[in-house]
Amino acid sequence: MDVLDLTRLQFAVVTIYHYFFVPLSISLAAVAAGLEIAWLRTREQRYLDLTKFVGKLLIVTFAVGVVTGLVQEFQFGMGWSAFAKFYGDVFGPTLAIEGMLAFFLEATFLALWYFGWDRLPRLLHAATIVIVSLGTVLSAFIILAANSFMQNPIAYELDPATGRARLTSFHELLLNKVNLAAFPHTVAGAAMIGGALLLAIAVWRLAAEPAHRTLARLGAWLMVAGGAMTALTGDHLGKVITEVQPMKMAAAEALYETTKGAPFSIVTTGPPLPSFSLDIPWLLSILAKGSPTATVQGLDDLQAQYAAQYGPGSYIPMIPVAFWTFRLMIGAGMLAAAIAAYYLWRTRKKRDAPAWLTRWLPLIPVLPAAANTLGWIFTETARQPWIAFGISKVADGISPGLTSGEVLASLIGFTVVYGVLAVAWFRLVRHVSRQPLHPVEAPSETPEPAPVY
Repeated sequence: MDVLDLTRLQFAVVTIYHYFFVPLSISLAAVAAGLEIAWLRTREQRYLDLTKFVGKLLIVTFAVGVVTGLVQEFQFGMGWSAFAKFYGDVFGPTLAIEGMLAFFLEATFLALWYFGWDRLPRLLHAATIVIVSLGTVLSAFIILAANSFMQNPIAYELDPATGRARLTSFHELLLNKVNLAAFPHTVAGAAMIGGALLLAIAVWRLAAEPAHRTLARLGAWLMVAGGAMTALTGDHLGKVITEVQPMKMAAAEALYETTKGAPFSIVTTGPPLPSFSLDIPWLLSILAKGSPTATVQGLDDLQAQYAAQYGPGSYIPMIPVAFWTFRLMIGAGMLAAAIAAYYLWRTRKKRDAPAWLTRWLPLIPVLPAAANTLGWIFTETARQPWIAFGISKVADGISPGLTSGEVLASLIGFTVVYGVLAVAWFRLVRHVSRQPLHPVEAPSETPEPAPVY
């Protein structure tokens, strides 16, 4: 692998690892806030116990997310300084504001919430976790604006004096049509992965404490609602992506010829196997443009168009990666939501879930985590060869002077450190989950009464 491929792999490892903790933080903060509000309204002990439990999971996850997020932002200077130098004036405000939100808003109020039990008034204490929840959502919206610029560059101009890109409107950057479509899709995916973690832990601990039944059903409802919202927002996002990056949608179907009423293949084979495809008629046209008779541009026509517009070269992304990540993303998300819906149906009216289901449910977080990861792999790889679509290629953004040995050494170092962090996070979550929700205090010893004469 050359320097470019190693640098891309390094950024992929850092980003994918970091993104596992981002949606968890978003969903756990919202659940903790909701549970504490429920406790204030009902004064039921189970809501108080569950609030403190989910809050501990949030703190562990938030800490790892902050560390990995810092490394991801430093990647722009470490491996992609040419891109950062040219577009830093556009990216800078989003990264700076997101960093301040994560450190000064979320971390501060999370500390106030954790150490403020029995010290702050109840309403004020609940307000701190609500602010943390709002901070995580706002942080995601702002950082997605930076990514949306890479998908659909807007709100910038080239400075004639320096030749660098200059931000013309922060408001327009935030309201990028890709960001407005990607943000609700991301939040819906966060609800699924957070709900899956809570469902897995609650089912694992259900025999020990009945209060976990409430948490299990809450997690399942989050997965079902998140799955429905992911489907709806994903449909809208697909139409927006088709508008700004038609090559990406064509790559998702491996559609080489421009087709009217294009189908969507569920399963397909090709060389060296005999050609076979199981298609859903018109579905790609519906996903891309909302009409079964709409025309979807093919890869060959788009390649010719881009070559004439941007110069000679290949503008077709890695088709197998785009094709299969798109399908596996959808399949993993749908399967996770279906399993959660089945669990809700089997446990209705306080019934017990079948033993085989509870045995396998602790593994349920794998599905939405895979869907989130595959979605980001599709989003980033199907944009290739562009780092910012239409204006800057990946090869042009790499830091000058890097050697393969330097990148490989840092890649190995990040992988080892992240592996240690993963083990530490898992062991901490397991330790927190094993603790009783409501510890029973041992009765204090009282002296025997004095004899009466």
